[in-house]
Amino acid sequence: MQGNSSDEKYIRMALSLAESAAIRGEVPVGAVICKDDAVLAKGANSPIYTNDPTAHAEIIAIRAAARLQENYRLPDTTLYVTLEPCIMCMGAIIHARIKRLVFGAYDPKTGAAESCYTIGTDNRLNHNLEITGGICESECSTLLKEFFKKRRG
Repeated sequence: MQGNSSDEKYIRMALSLAESAAIRGEVPVGAVICKDDAVLAKGANSPIYTNDPTAHAEIIAIRAAARLQENYRLPDTTLYVTLEPCIMCMGAIIHARIKRLVFGAYDPKTGAAESCYTIGTDNRLNHNLEITGGICESECSTLLKEFFKKRRG
């Protein structure tokens, strides 16, 4: 899909966070939340390090942005993430009322924005959001593939 001029910039920032997660042995996923073209919060996958199965990059970024905004809702924000979010993360995105989701690589096994489920745009929930996928898809996908190749090898 076609994104706007800031999409690639912030996905590349999220990619840097994903690379740092990979160095720590975490699945390389990074997330950045912006409002009015300013970064509010960042997150990198950390479930192994934190012993917390909910410590996905998106959840970490959402928690940090909510604390910063002193609001459990994050209206008029955009979440940039290197991998299409899972069901848990899409639920958090909906509850936070994030306006827009931009992701890099599609996840054909568990993707909950477009690949396996259409949470966020299926009109069954009380909040819908704009979704743009495939920004820097090749780079995001390659990072994940290389990570799992090294783990298996």
